[in-house]
Amino acid sequence: MSDPNPTGAAPVIDPNSQDLVLQNIYVKDASFEAPSGPNLQVAEWNPQFNLNMNTSGTTVADNMHEVILTITLEAKIADKVAYLVEVKQGGIFLIRGYREEDARRIIGSFCPAVLFPYARQSVSDLILRGGFPPFLLPPVNFDALFQQSLDQAARGAAPQPAVN
Repeated sequence: MSDPNPTGAAPVIDPNSQDLVLQNIYVKDASFEAPSGPNLQVAEWNPQFNLNMNTSGTTVADNMHEVILTITLEAKIADKVAYLVEVKQGGIFLIRGYREEDARRIIGSFCPAVLFPYARQSVSDLILRGGFPPFLLPPVNFDALFQQSLDQAARGAAPQPAVN
C-alpha cells in the first residue's frame, strides 16, 4: 500500500469541507450533597424532583469549541433536601465549515445530546454512591429544547442560554 502523502507535507484541507469531530469528553465539575444522609426517617421513599439543565459553549481555539452540559437534580421529601447533585459534563468539539446558524444549532443541540449519556451516568453513579435508590434521568430532546430557546428569544422573552 502506498503512502497517500509521499512528500510528508501537511495535508491540504478543503476550505469547503465540513467537519464535526468530538475531540475529548470529560467531567468538568461534579458535586453531591446529602444534608440528612440517606437515612431520612420517612415511611416511603417518594421524593419530589427538581431538574435543571443548561448548556453553554465557548470557543477555545480556531474551530474548537468547549460545550458544557450542566445537570442539577434536587430530591426533596416534604421540606427536607434528600440530595442535591450537579454534574458539568464537558466536551471539546472540532466544528469547521458550517454556517454560523448551523454551528449554533450544533453547539446548542447536537453536542449536548452527545454529552447527555455521560452526564446521565455520572448523576446516577453519584446518587447510588450516596446511598440512595437508583435514579435514571429521562431521555431529553435537545432539538426541541434548542428550538424552544430560539422561539423564546424571537418573542423577546429571556431564553435559557444555549450558547455563550
